[in-house]
Amino acid sequence: MESTPPRKRGRPKGSTTSTKGKGKDAAGTPSRIKPSAAHKKKPVVDEGYTRWKQVVPLLYDWIASHNLTWPSLSCRWGPVLERGAQKNIQRLYLSEQTDRTQPNTLIIANCDVVKCRVASESHIANINEDARSPHVKTYKTILHPGEVNRIRELHQNKNIIATHTDCPEVFIWDVEAQPNRHAILGAEDSRPDLVLSGHQDNAEFALAMCRAVPFVLSGGKDKSVVLWSIQDHVSTLANAGTQSAETASSIVKAADNSTVGPRGIFQGHTDTVEDVQFSPSSSQQFCSVGDDSCLIIWDARIGSDPVDKVEKAHDADIHCVDWNSHDENYILTGSEDNTVCMFDRRNISASGVGIPVHKFSGHNAAVLSVQWSPDKCSVFGSSAEDGLLNIWDYEKVGQKEDTGSDPDTPAGLFFKHAGHRDKVVDFHWNVDDPWTIASVSDDGEFADGGGTLQIWRMTDLLSRPQDEVLAELEKFKDHVSECSKTS
Repeated sequence: MESTPPRKRGRPKGSTTSTKGKGKDAAGTPSRIKPSAAHKKKPVVDEGYTRWKQVVPLLYDWIASHNLTWPSLSCRWGPVLERGAQKNIQRLYLSEQTDRTQPNTLIIANCDVVKCRVASESHIANINEDARSPHVKTYKTILHPGEVNRIRELHQNKNIIATHTDCPEVFIWDVEAQPNRHAILGAEDSRPDLVLSGHQDNAEFALAMCRAVPFVLSGGKDKSVVLWSIQDHVSTLANAGTQSAETASSIVKAADNSTVGPRGIFQGHTDTVEDVQFSPSSSQQFCSVGDDSCLIIWDARIGSDPVDKVEKAHDADIHCVDWNSHDENYILTGSEDNTVCMFDRRNISASGVGIPVHKFSGHNAAVLSVQWSPDKCSVFGSSAEDGLLNIWDYEKVGQKEDTGSDPDTPAGLFFKHAGHRDKVVDFHWNVDDPWTIASVSDDGEFADGGGTLQIWRMTDLLSRPQDEVLAELEKFKDHVSECSKTS
């Protein structure tokens, strides 16, 4: 019996590892990307979405839904451009993956982020998933050389981003310096400000930026984790007398075709590296996960071999990893086995043994992204191919509360965002606006478009301390009682 090739995780329907001939039918004419087996669950997703839409005003403080022309595989918040009394204007980075009738693009958008307790109930309820939101305005378009699989922003300067596509290199872009381009068939691709080389095979998804210094981390099909310092390029320019190496704002002002080689290549995986993440406190420590089901921790100060390793962190490919910035003992992993595992680094040994602190089971399809919340150390999100973005609180695991909630609710799950109608391929917490999330889904089969961007914030009654919420509800009850007496 002929075996089928492994499905490429988190990709739009019918896509391949190469853009050659992509989006064409047997006759060679452009066509919409074909649906995958995941669409057999279409009625279930539809039913859940209908129920969700009915209770939106009760669950959300604010939500905006924006129909995308083409699928987007990644979304990231950029810098805040303007702060106002009712809203902030903030940069958002998106991608468009086309069927080759138009170029693949990197979209720089300016978004209105409505502040907490500003949006009215009628505004929250008025969701048109097939329309473009007035809160999202395209600022600039970059014609990307290949589809954009992953976007990461530089913490030292969020106008500078890195992208992964289906090639071995990592591209660095200064979005302010890049010219605005029109997406016209046959147009020449935009030129990256910097190219990072070092992989021996395609590196498609695993990409991370260091919080402390301008370091970039990547993983790929060559089973390697590669580390770069963008500062190496700045130092080279400074030594040549062409540029100062003082500020991160100038790190990619370079001559055409500038390329930087790696500081280190780390080998220990036996299959494709799917995701990487820096330690929150160190540019030399990082972790990686891959299709070999391993979680590996590295320390560049010691060498290129793994420091700690979990040989069987999941029962299938591991797609994503994140390191808790509040408590760096905790690491999250998300897998093709539909689960999220939380590991305590103190319980991981170099011998390949590691038992998760807890396994979170609330998805019924592959988990594509996991991210710790910047607002509370015990909270994280997970998105999956089941169309859900779940918000978890590990402090709630094991708590026995007489809340009358469904006893079948998975331990630790306290919010379920069901606003997307197909797989949620990526999401990003907004560090500049508490509890606000941007998420993208590939649901072109449900909408007149290639996907959906949603920007949303759950009601603060769910995220605030319980005693504070109860006190506020008590005041509200007293107010209702007084109104009843005077009516």
